[in-house]
Amino acid sequence: MRIAIMGTGGVGGYYGALLAKTGQDVTFIARGRHLQAIRESGLQVKSVLGDLLVSPAQATDDPVDIGPVDLILFATKTYHTDEAARLIMPMTDDRTTVVSFQNGVDAADRIGAVVGKSHVLGGVTWLSAAVEGPGVIGQYSQFRRIVLGELDGTKTSRLERISEVFEKAGATVELTDDIARVLWTKFVFISSVSAVGSLTRVTFGEYRNVSETRALLAEAICEVASVARSKGVTLDGDIAEKTLGFLDTSAPGIKPSMQRDVEAGLVSELESMVGIVVRLGVELGVATPVMRFAYAMLKPGHILATQPKLQS
Repeated sequence: MRIAIMGTGGVGGYYGALLAKTGQDVTFIARGRHLQAIRESGLQVKSVLGDLLVSPAQATDDPVDIGPVDLILFATKTYHTDEAARLIMPMTDDRTTVVSFQNGVDAADRIGAVVGKSHVLGGVTWLSAAVEGPGVIGQYSQFRRIVLGELDGTKTSRLERISEVFEKAGATVELTDDIARVLWTKFVFISSVSAVGSLTRVTFGEYRNVSETRALLAEAICEVASVARSKGVTLDGDIAEKTLGFLDTSAPGIKPSMQRDVEAGLVSELESMVGIVVRLGVELGVATPVMRFAYAMLKPGHILATQPKLQS
């Protein structure tokens, strides 16, 4: 299968490397020093599940060089979604499927508005990974879980075919007829821990057993779940307990990617992870006091990170 990785960050780089090592025809799309290092030395993965090196690796910064592919794994930061969706057009023809493994809950709509909704297959992943340096991906979680589903809930041959490709690469893959439910179930977790983690600046293990912080996190979880239900999404009745349980069984040293970006003073996914909950809460009449507080406290740093840096 011809596969393009649109966004060779932690998630895209890791899954792209797994796919390449199982013999798939994978091309990585990257920029700058990261691209240069991949071209010169390959893509290196340092993983708790086993290190690997893709060398030589096919890599470019121009999708036009690749041409039409069977699968585009879309893994850019959410604030690049609209631009990246336009850039993948030269890689798209009648046979192309696009799967987004981005954070957030609106990727399918945004990508589909550009390439056509029929090209988009719903995707969700649970993975902790990040770029550690040019050409180097770190992967930190014991889990690498993927859920795939057609947006209309049907079972199709492309769904089964793409599922098999990821299974052969070593991921845990599940199929669903309600991808919106899965997206929001994950979002309840990642949105709330991104907000609380970015405020506390410590790891899961350093705050999950602090009673005051845990109580605040539980409130944030309930707020996001209430927004989802108000949008008509069906969630488990005990989603708050399950979400806290997942946090408790996660590796203690994990930090969400948004939190890592906030701590580094980089542009973060604040708008897609926290801001969207606040905006939907206002729109739907759902109170979100914890998420509103987190958004207000994190917004000034987000604005600073988006401003051009002055040269000394």
